[in-house]
Amino acid sequence: MKITVVGAGNVGATCANVIAHKELANEVVLLDIKEGVAEGKSLDMWQTAPINMYDSRVVGSTNDYSKTAGSEVVVITSGLPRKPGMSRDDLIATNAGIVKSVTENIIKYSPNAIIIVVSNPLDVMTYCAYLNAKTHKNKVMGMAGILDTARYKAFLSTELNVSTKDIQALLLGGHGDTMVPLPRYTTVGGIPVTELVSKDKLDAIVERTKKGGGELVNLMGTSAWYAPGAAAAQMVEAIVRDQKRVFPVCAWLEGEYGMKDIYLGVPVVLGKAGIEKIIELQLTADEKKLLSDSAVAVKEVMSVLDKMEKVA
Repeated sequence: MKITVVGAGNVGATCANVIAHKELANEVVLLDIKEGVAEGKSLDMWQTAPINMYDSRVVGSTNDYSKTAGSEVVVITSGLPRKPGMSRDDLIATNAGIVKSVTENIIKYSPNAIIIVVSNPLDVMTYCAYLNAKTHKNKVMGMAGILDTARYKAFLSTELNVSTKDIQALLLGGHGDTMVPLPRYTTVGGIPVTELVSKDKLDAIVERTKKGGGELVNLMGTSAWYAPGAAAAQMVEAIVRDQKRVFPVCAWLEGEYGMKDIYLGVPVVLGKAGIEKIIELQLTADEKKLLSDSAVAVKEVMSVLDKMEKVA
């Protein structure tokens, strides 16, 4: 089995490293456009195999997609961060061009691959990959909900001084400020979180989760990579091991939650066929309103890409 990660930056390299350590494939291909970077990082990872005792062979490639041929799962992390003075539309145009090219090359050599998109802006880049992959909607998805949920769980664990292993949580919607955490579906060892944390503290944790990416950028001057890379690798694991895990994933909706023709974060069952089922929750009026507001924000960004596609 072969798994490919496109983009050898911090997120992509972390993702490939976790995949190799978990021995999810015989071969892990790390590909990048910058000469020597993917080869160097792959060689460095492979040299940890005798120390960490794993057999997944890590191989690097500079823009040679033939080395990715026959990949069962491909993680796309390629793209540029937003720079000072760059508008949202400029960022979308730049990264859409990158994701379009990557997707077309991946499908050329691995037509049956399941694609996980991590590139930002996440929801619209997943949509871009779907448009260009021309494959089943269940095979193209975005990684956001697992990362956002992990941040939410981590903050709750710190507040309550309990193990993260005992916290179950869920959120919906777009990646970023419009995400919809659901305290009603959050439990600690089966106990509703609302019985353990005051409303004020819980609201503060929810707000911190929404701005979790920005908090890290402010601290480091760049975006996060350990948690995003590990989150994408967890999705890969659920697929290749056919685990049927229930995760919040950016998925293409065709009527679920009253939404249509949109990529949005919802709980799904993840297995060897990709998104095997979308789970529809019974939301309260307030939760529906928050999800609707999130969908409007995502649709607005998707429409920017649609206009670009028409011009092109």
